[in-house]
Amino acid sequence: MKFCHLMKLNTVRLSLVSLMLSFAVSVPAAEKPVEAVPVVKNTVAQITSTVCAACHNADGNSLITLNPKLAGQHPDYLVKQLTEFKSGKRPNAVMSGMAAMLSDEDMKGVAAYFSSQNLVLGKAKVNGVGSLGEKIYRGGIAETNVPACAACHGANGAGLLKQFPRLGGQHSDYTLAQLRTFRTGERANAPMMMAIATKMTDAEMAAVADYMQGLR
Repeated sequence: MKFCHLMKLNTVRLSLVSLMLSFAVSVPAAEKPVEAVPVVKNTVAQITSTVCAACHNADGNSLITLNPKLAGQHPDYLVKQLTEFKSGKRPNAVMSGMAAMLSDEDMKGVAAYFSSQNLVLGKAKVNGVGSLGEKIYRGGIAETNVPACAACHGANGAGLLKQFPRLGGQHSDYTLAQLRTFRTGERANAPMMMAIATKMTDAEMAAVADYMQGLR
C-alpha cells in the first residue's frame, strides 16, 4: 500500500514538473525594445531646392524682383539675417516661418551655398553715370547729412566687412522696399540704415536703388 501511495505521489510530482516546464517553454521571450527611427536631417541641397528655391531660385538669382538675390552674398551676412528672422528681430511672416525650421548648422550651410553661386548682374533702368542715383551712392546728400552708400558698401557695391551686404546687382524693387521699411521702423535690425532712411525721400530712394541694380 505504501509503495502504491508513493508511486502515485511521485507520478503527481512528475506531472506538475512537466506542466511547469511546458508552460515555461510556451511563454514567449520578452520583446526587444523598439528602437527609435533615426531622424534623417535635410541636406543643404534639399533645403535650398525645396525651401529656398521657390522665392530665391535654385542658384540664388531670384526672378521675383521683390525677393532678394542671394547669389554671391556674404555668408556671414546671410547667417545673421536668418538668425534674426528666426528670433523675430527682423520680422517677416514668410521668412520667420522658414528660418524656424533651420538649425544653426543648416543656416551656415545654406549661406555657404548661396554665397558660392554666381550673381547674375542687372542694369539700371535710368540711373546711370551722372544720375541722381550715382550722386547719392558716391557722394551722399549733403543737405540732409545722408552719407555716401559707397562708404560702407564699396565702390562697386560688393560690400565691406561681414555686416555690410553686397548691393551691386540687387533688384531695385527689393532695395527700395527695404529702404522704406527702414524708414518706417518695420525693419529695425540695422540702426544705421534706419537713421539714414528717415532722411531720404521716395525719389532719392528709388534713384539710388536703381543705380545699385546696375553696379558691377
